[in-house]
Amino acid sequence: MPDPAAPTQEWLDQVAEAIVDPERPIIDPHHHLWTARDGKRLGFGDYLLEQFWADTGSGHNIVKTVFLECGASYRQDGPEQLKPVGETEFVAAIAAQSAGGGPGRPEIAGIVGHADLTLGEAVTEVLEAHEVAAGGLFRGIRHSGPRDPYPEALTISRPGHEGLYAREDFREGVRTLGHHGYTYETWNYHHQILDLRDLAAVAPETTIILDHFGTPLGVGPYAGRREAIFESWREDISALTELPNVYAKLGGLAMPDNGFGWHGDPRPPTSDEFVAAQSPYYLYAIECFGPERCMFESNFPVDKLSLSYPVLWNGLKKIAAPFSEDEKAAMFYRTAARVYRL
Repeated sequence: MPDPAAPTQEWLDQVAEAIVDPERPIIDPHHHLWTARDGKRLGFGDYLLEQFWADTGSGHNIVKTVFLECGASYRQDGPEQLKPVGETEFVAAIAAQSAGGGPGRPEIAGIVGHADLTLGEAVTEVLEAHEVAAGGLFRGIRHSGPRDPYPEALTISRPGHEGLYAREDFREGVRTLGHHGYTYETWNYHHQILDLRDLAAVAPETTIILDHFGTPLGVGPYAGRREAIFESWREDISALTELPNVYAKLGGLAMPDNGFGWHGDPRPPTSDEFVAAQSPYYLYAIECFGPERCMFESNFPVDKLSLSYPVLWNGLKKIAAPFSEDEKAAMFYRTAARVYRL
């Protein structure tokens, strides 16, 4: 599938809305940063502190954030297993610039890096290097497992190894994270959710975070099957939530591979259109996990391919409207603060 064009500000600005509940404090627990070289896969230029603060400063009260690994600025030499530590060094320097930023200029308060967890217990060396590089901000590892038989149909494909979650060396790596007090975070596709459940069952000591609802696909061979995929997704999510060490990031459904097609439309969706299309996923995940195990995320700038930062958070607040004040506080702030020790 051809890469989508990066969104222009002119395209995004076609939809301008008043900010919903502007005073509500928010932790955005999932965003990326990269240089133009790292962002070229999706047609982006630099997405650094200036660009990120332009998004977070658009009206919502974003007070802290967590960076998620995205393969940016790896070390170019040295031991292979330590190359991802370069990304943590890169982000830690930006996080230092963000300290004390003020309204609309949130502090980057946590870093989730990457390590090859098939190293098993030997991954400890990499964790120690991340800890040093992060200057106190290192919170966990994302070693994603997306694997699909039709990668040519997908826009955002970082193929995982076949059967990754079932490998004993990988499982030992996930358990090692828990032993050291770090989280394990992953991104996979909807048909891999039960594989993640099996992994979570054998690593009860590790807090496991599922990104992007497990990415229900809607392109290529999955196009035109939204209802059937939704029903199987519901069953698998329900099974996954039986494991109390699993938490959910609620967001990331505006990626092109989810099949909503907004990135190719003449104008982006309004928050009401976003809610109408995607609220069933959010409401079901909240019903199953409960607010204390859910956190709203932006997944920016990737979801920026489909809609703007202020419209996205307006939509999330509208989805959360039926919940109590305490439940909203959990999903917008408290769960992320607890899980990432912010």
